[in-house]
Amino acid sequence: MPNPKPLPVVLTDEESQVLLGWARRRTTAQALALRSRIVLACAENLSNGRIAEELATSRNTVSKWRARFVADRLQGLSDEPRPGAPRRITDEQVETVILKTLQEPPAGQDIHWSTRSMASATGMSQTAVSRIWRAFGLTPHLAETWQLSTDPRFIDKVRDVAGIYLEPPRYALVLAVDEQSGQPPALDRSALVLPATSARLTHDQIRLGTTGLFATLDVGSGSVLTEQRRKRAEREFLRFLTTVDQAVPTGLDLHLICDNDAGHKTEAVRRWLARRPRCHVHFAPTSSSWSNLVERWLSELTRRRLGRPAHDAVVELEADLRTWIGEWHTHPKPFVWTRTTDQIRDTVTAYCP
Repeated sequence: MPNPKPLPVVLTDEESQVLLGWARRRTTAQALALRSRIVLACAENLSNGRIAEELATSRNTVSKWRARFVADRLQGLSDEPRPGAPRRITDEQVETVILKTLQEPPAGQDIHWSTRSMASATGMSQTAVSRIWRAFGLTPHLAETWQLSTDPRFIDKVRDVAGIYLEPPRYALVLAVDEQSGQPPALDRSALVLPATSARLTHDQIRLGTTGLFATLDVGSGSVLTEQRRKRAEREFLRFLTTVDQAVPTGLDLHLICDNDAGHKTEAVRRWLARRPRCHVHFAPTSSSWSNLVERWLSELTRRRLGRPAHDAVVELEADLRTWIGEWHTHPKPFVWTRTTDQIRDTVTAYCP
């Protein structure tokens, strides 16, 4: 049975402006922002399936908010009251809590809102404030860091790297290359790790040396080629590139994704590449390590093996790394790149009005 034709959505100029404001304003709740983007896409006569794919949501969600908007217009985008006891908190009170959380600093010496200070400022209970924050995904007590690339060729480099990920060349391997930042340290604890509901570690550590880990990730298969060296100099990087070159059959081209580390751009590295025309280097934008997929693998290594280290010597650390890498090779898992250059550009643009 064919799917019914989606309900047509026609917006007035005023509705378009309101929806655009909700979709773009940083202080808008994420649920309302998503619903606004759904309706705006519906007004462009896109199918529910395409809208769901572009906005990373479900087809049922798109169909639901299309129908709600056609029936109730802008008011239909708010959540319907649920059965049960009548609400004691009005929409105006909820809006006050959200706007205060996002736009107003707390009075006094506090650097961020707490449920106690917000409850005191709004005359509500801490439980009510906590529920509102959870409903709208607000976490003022948490701080996240981010960095915006200042690379003048940011878009060109992202287009190059993303294009290689999304449409890899034929008869070629796409390899993401990097080394573990900071060199994995061999650390021991001044006392034993105590068992509990979560591991209890001593605050002080005993540093016993470091090792260097060079890694290249096959983007297609998820397999990894690594080398451990105590130094991270230009000579060690060239030796690792030579190992990679020798490990790949001669009939395949090599497309290497690298970051902008100075050691990756030296004259010796350029001469090495000139003697190997099958090797093509693609540099990720400055301050954009997220575009190098091997960083995702190194993050897994850090989280799953190095997060709670306790090694008696560097050789023990190196053996531990070899064991974990060997286990990874038994079931390699590729990290799938899905974002296009235009999507990345739109995300960055949202932070740079």
